[in-house]
Amino acid sequence: MRFEGTKAYVATDDLKVAVNAAITLERPLLVKGEPGTGKTVLALEIAKSIGAPLIEWHVKSTTKALQGLYEYDAVSRLRDSQLGDARVQDIRNYIKRGKLWDAFVADERPVLLIDEIDKADIEFPNDLLQELDRMEFFVYETGETVKARRRPVVVITSNNEKELPDAFLRRCFFHYIRFPDSDTMTAIIEVHFPGIKQRLVSEALKLFYEIRDVPGMKKKPSTSELLDWLKLLMVEDIGPEILRERDPKKLIPPLHGALLKNEQDVHLFERLAFMARRDGR
Repeated sequence: MRFEGTKAYVATDDLKVAVNAAITLERPLLVKGEPGTGKTVLALEIAKSIGAPLIEWHVKSTTKALQGLYEYDAVSRLRDSQLGDARVQDIRNYIKRGKLWDAFVADERPVLLIDEIDKADIEFPNDLLQELDRMEFFVYETGETVKARRRPVVVITSNNEKELPDAFLRRCFFHYIRFPDSDTMTAIIEVHFPGIKQRLVSEALKLFYEIRDVPGMKKKPSTSELLDWLKLLMVEDIGPEILRERDPKKLIPPLHGALLKNEQDVHLFERLAFMARRDGR
C-alpha cells in the first residue's frame, strides 16, 4: 500500500515520502499549507491511489469532537416516548454514528479525512487524542466499546489559523505543502488543461508569481485561483501578448477577479498603477 500520486494530482517527492511514512507508522498525517494548495484533495487522491474508500469529516467552528464518534438524540427519544413509539425500547435507535465510528467499522481499510481541524475549538484536537491513538472509544449509552477493525489512513488538514497542542502534534506525522515552484505549477496546469498553449502558460505564470511577490498583499492568489484564471483566459481567448503588456494603465491583470479576492488588494494594484503613471514609467 504505497502512494505514488495519480494522473489528476501532481505530488512532489517529499509529499509522497510523507504520505507513505504516515501509512507505515500508522499515524495521522497532519498536512499544513496555504489555502488552495491541494491539502483536502490529497486525501481523495490517496484513497484513489491505494484503492480505499474515503470518509470525509469537514470540521466547522461549532464542531465538537464527540460528533466524530457519535451523537445521542435524547430529545427525539423523549418525544417518541410521549407518543408511545415502540422504538424507544432500544436506545440504539437514537444514536447517530460519527465519521470516526464509520471509519472504525468499515469493511475495507478507509482513508479518513479530518478537514481544517484548526477551525474548531482549541480543545478539539485534545479531545480526539485517545481515540486516534488507541483506535477505540466507549459508547456510554449502550455500554459498548467500538474498536477499529483495521487502522484507517488518517489525513488531517490545517490552515494554521491556530496552534495545535503539542500532545496532538506528537501523535502525527507532519508535512507542510510548500507553494509549488514554476516547474511543478506547469505540471499541475498540464494535468488540468492538457494541450494548453505553452506561451500562454509561460506569460500567465510570470504574471502570477509577480502578483504573489507584491509586498503588502492581504491574500496571495493560490493554485486553485490560478487554474480558474487560466480557464477564463482560454474562454475569453486572451492571448499571451496581452499578458505581456506592461502598460502602466493595465497593471491590474485582465479578469483579475479570479486572482484578487478582496478590495484591499485591488486598491493596492490601483495605487501601484497610479504611482507608475505619475513617475512616467
